[in-house]
Amino acid sequence: MSYKTAILGATGAVGAEFLKILQQREFPLASLKLLASSRSAGKKIPFGDEELTVEKVTEKSFDGVELVLSSAGGAISKKFAPIAAAAGCVVVDNTSAFRMDADVPLVVPEVNPEDIKNHKGIIANPNCSTIIMNVPVWPLHKENPVRRIVVSTYQAASGAGAAAMAELAEGAKAFLDGREFTPKVLPHPAAFNVFCHNSNVGPDGYNLEEAKMVLETQKIFHAPEILITATCVRVPVMRAHSEAINLQFTRPITEGEVREILSAAPGVRIVDDRQRSYFPMPLDATDADEILVGHIRRDISQPDGCGIEMFVSGDQIRKGAALNAVQIAELL
Repeated sequence: MSYKTAILGATGAVGAEFLKILQQREFPLASLKLLASSRSAGKKIPFGDEELTVEKVTEKSFDGVELVLSSAGGAISKKFAPIAAAAGCVVVDNTSAFRMDADVPLVVPEVNPEDIKNHKGIIANPNCSTIIMNVPVWPLHKENPVRRIVVSTYQAASGAGAAAMAELAEGAKAFLDGREFTPKVLPHPAAFNVFCHNSNVGPDGYNLEEAKMVLETQKIFHAPEILITATCVRVPVMRAHSEAINLQFTRPITEGEVREILSAAPGVRIVDDRQRSYFPMPLDATDADEILVGHIRRDISQPDGCGIEMFVSGDQIRKGAALNAVQIAELL
């Protein structure tokens, strides 16, 4: 079988990755419609041997469509995803619009694929940082339940879209040339700088990205009892996020057990060479399907043997967004 498919937000960074992944994985397309805002309508985008024309999204855009891969921003999704679902589509939405809706499954295929069965027309793709953490933590949690997660992220410009990636490059050139540079996409200069993630800070002091990692993980794992705290930071990396993850398990666990579990885990690649001090890096994670996991060690601050530290890197645009959504569609 093949499926009549639409990409909503086709001209963005994730939209471009959708197109690449659909070709690479030979997704069974009966037809493909590219949808975006009016300013992108009429743009020509190559796809295989064809050249597709971007259409302005309207309420009639989903007639005759079976699958929608959406990454056009929360406000657009809130408006058009229910319309698409009412027209008979299944929408895999990459925005935050529906993630915490109790009636919408929030899915990482390596973690909770069975939740897809409960969809009512919309399936939510988790936040990129959540996906990158969940893929390696879940197989460990299944073997030895995790009681607490402390995570610090090192998030690339790609998380803020193509415009932020371009701004990082422009800012780096300006810095090296000794010129002043005023950012327009990010709140602070990204080049040669590190700052708190550029999402709103709530009354509890946690920014929105940090809150997403906590609440989404508890929903995906079906484990509201897991204690999670996150610190999310933007770093001058073009693409692929990294995370330092500290885990407290229910029972003692060894480094060897962690490596053995993760070596057999789907979507994970071990990069853990202590002799060369070679561990996961964004450059190696870029364009990779797997989450790279390494620098695995016992947490010496937990004398009961229940603590593990590890460092991970994953491509935010790929597994953190487009690939995860396509994998959901493949399961459908």
